[in-house]
Amino acid sequence: MLKDITIKNAKPKEKQYKLADSKGLYLRVMPNGSKYWQFKYRFQGKEKTYSIGPYPLITLAMARIEADNARRDLLQILDPNEIKKAKKQQLPNEENSFKAIAAKWHEMRASSWSEGHARNVLHRLKTDIFPHFGDKPIQSIKVSDIHEALLEIENRGALDLTSRVRQIVRQVFNYAMKLDKCSQNPADKLIGMLKTRPTKHFASIEPSEIPTLIAALKENKARLYMRTIRAIRLSLLTFVRPGELRQAYWSEFNLEKKEWFIPAERMKSRRSHIVPLSTQAIEILKEQKEETKLLNTDRVFPSQIKIKDPMSDGTVRLALHRLGFKGTMTAHGFRALARTAIREELNVLPDIIEAQLAHKPSGSLGAAYDRATFLKERRQMMQDWADYLDNVKIEKQASAKQSV
Repeated sequence: MLKDITIKNAKPKEKQYKLADSKGLYLRVMPNGSKYWQFKYRFQGKEKTYSIGPYPLITLAMARIEADNARRDLLQILDPNEIKKAKKQQLPNEENSFKAIAAKWHEMRASSWSEGHARNVLHRLKTDIFPHFGDKPIQSIKVSDIHEALLEIENRGALDLTSRVRQIVRQVFNYAMKLDKCSQNPADKLIGMLKTRPTKHFASIEPSEIPTLIAALKENKARLYMRTIRAIRLSLLTFVRPGELRQAYWSEFNLEKKEWFIPAERMKSRRSHIVPLSTQAIEILKEQKEETKLLNTDRVFPSQIKIKDPMSDGTVRLALHRLGFKGTMTAHGFRALARTAIREELNVLPDIIEAQLAHKPSGSLGAAYDRATFLKERRQMMQDWADYLDNVKIEKQASAKQSV
């Protein structure tokens, strides 16, 4: 019989496959990562399939209860699928409920999301929305219904979550409007009715402090692991998001072409991204490769404790604290630092910088942005940036010698 941990850890394969539970109940795992409960049975000599619903919206316990109910119908010589059709006819508004439409929307969108994000969106619906108005016909839901549900989240102090849940509800309503299930989106009218958290920017040092950071990395008085030092140096050279760096796999790198290809599922924008690699970045990666090939791991920056897992999301932040940059520099701060320094010191066009940051600019690029936009210019910019960092280090050393 299946266990929850087995279901949760079931990964998609090239072709769909089944995980059997007992007495005809099984979980079908699709290539896109979606999972569906089904019950196989025979009725009047014919083999049939009864669809129970998607996991994790339908839990293992719920699926077993539904399969038991279907078996009871069979004992009474009743076809479970015919019973299901009859119930639908008795409840004509069921398919128009917010819960039913949200489930269809989630199923449609899940193939373009990471497994973790899809699971999180479904959890938010089940926890924060369905208990309030999930069973209501979507056409009858009012602004006050949504506002009441969001206020409950807001009162917990989870202001960021309040905004994210409103966006989920808004997208479900937009989907319902396309299906002609409702005529307006009440979630749009909630703008300005909810508390928002003041914008908090990630701490970042000034470009003038770069030599101090580089010197601290070289001296390593904090006795950091060289793996951590390399992660910080590569963050400075590539200014990718912290999660994109620490979760990187060697399969994403082509050192001969001097490129790092980050797949869409690991990007915030859900679009694949190319990071041109400077000569200096290649040297760091080769050093790291020598270390990891002895560890039998596919990860570029594995955890010090479990080599199959990525480096902890707090490793770089804590390392910067120990190097003397507590409160002044974060792992995410390398992006702001590079943007400012490259614009001011290298005179690179903003659109080129934004393309390398994997942002969707509001200027000339617009929706036309893809991973290859300004690739030639970005290659040159990344090498110029690496050379600039070497030069400021040399200038700092020369200045120190003169003062002596």
